[in-house]
Amino acid sequence: MPEDARPMRDLPEFDLSRFLPYRMTVAAERLSAGMARRYRAEFGISVAEWRVLVHLADGGEVSIRDLEARVNLEKSKASRAAARLAADGYVTKVPNAQDRRLVSLSLSDKGRALMADLIPRALAFQERLDRLLAAERAALDAALDAILTEDL
Repeated sequence: MPEDARPMRDLPEFDLSRFLPYRMTVAAERLSAGMARRYRAEFGISVAEWRVLVHLADGGEVSIRDLEARVNLEKSKASRAAARLAADGYVTKVPNAQDRRLVSLSLSDKGRALMADLIPRALAFQERLDRLLAAERAALDAALDAILTEDL
């Protein structure tokens, strides 16, 4: 019998539907997709672009390198999102005076106007989640804080 054709009974019991990393990934994707549908339909921006915009709105002028770390995106995805946003006039790119290979990003006036529309929608989505999770919210926040601060 080929090695990959062994009966399943040789494997330890495993319930993927109860496996926490899987459940958190699915939940995160559902939350992200729910919000993404709204800002894609209304504003034509992607998840990566949303993340870039939010971090620029929060942090002022930011380098691509700093942005990559803040938005939890690969450098290429962060760079493409920033390039699309710049092409659409939402983001301003400013070359570094000492090293022209480095670029700082900031929201343009058009980007600030977009965020003035987007942020209330994000806050409304958050309020909906707060109502949904009311009794469990504090425990969820504590659990997420533990996961996000632990070196797993």
